[in-house]
Amino acid sequence: MPGTGNTSSGEIHHPPNARFQSGNRVYKVVILGQGGVGKSALTLQFVSHIFQEDHDPTIEDAYQKQAVIDSAPCILDVLDTAGQDEFTAMREQYMRGGEGFILVYAVTDRQSYDEISKFRSMIERVRNVEIQKVPLVVVGNKRDLEDKRQVSQDEGQALSLELGCPFYEASAALRHNVDEAFHEIVRVIRKREKEEFQNSPGRKNKESNGGGILSKLFSCTSGASKD
Repeated sequence: MPGTGNTSSGEIHHPPNARFQSGNRVYKVVILGQGGVGKSALTLQFVSHIFQEDHDPTIEDAYQKQAVIDSAPCILDVLDTAGQDEFTAMREQYMRGGEGFILVYAVTDRQSYDEISKFRSMIERVRNVEIQKVPLVVVGNKRDLEDKRQVSQDEGQALSLELGCPFYEASAALRHNVDEAFHEIVRVIRKREKEEFQNSPGRKNKESNGGGILSKLFSCTSGASKD
């Protein structure tokens, strides 16, 4: 279940460098997490509706999936990354290009939960921004293996609150909260882009100048009506 609720934000604003394909906005989503947490299983369930329990360790796999999220069609360009430490340099490259990130740990693996802080630090360093300004979703995978659980749901929610992002416990095996997590990262990206648009200096100046003009017109109109 989400830790911070649905982030649907109504009107969509696309930045100047937004990519489109066949008229649909393309969102570049990067999946990060320690090896073995089920990043590929989650991705394959989302893209192809199949569950592969035995999957070769990923170096890099890219997928595309069309979706309609809050009545707006789009394309998710999903990059499933390697979790092994020897691919750190490649991960940094993905972090520079990604528009949103799904951080995955396994509820059956305490170490994978603790590793999320490492990915947080890497994103902050590579993007040179506070983590709360980066579109994120945290996913605790393998919730179907309850008898092997090492990380509580409350701990996952606490982590998402610290990062300022939504949280889902998911099961790639049961296809539980898979679509929800991927759809939510698009909502978070849209919300962040809308905030950046509304806070852009050019827009503020335009609104300020527009407000001044309207005030003058209103003043002139009021003065004319008194004559």
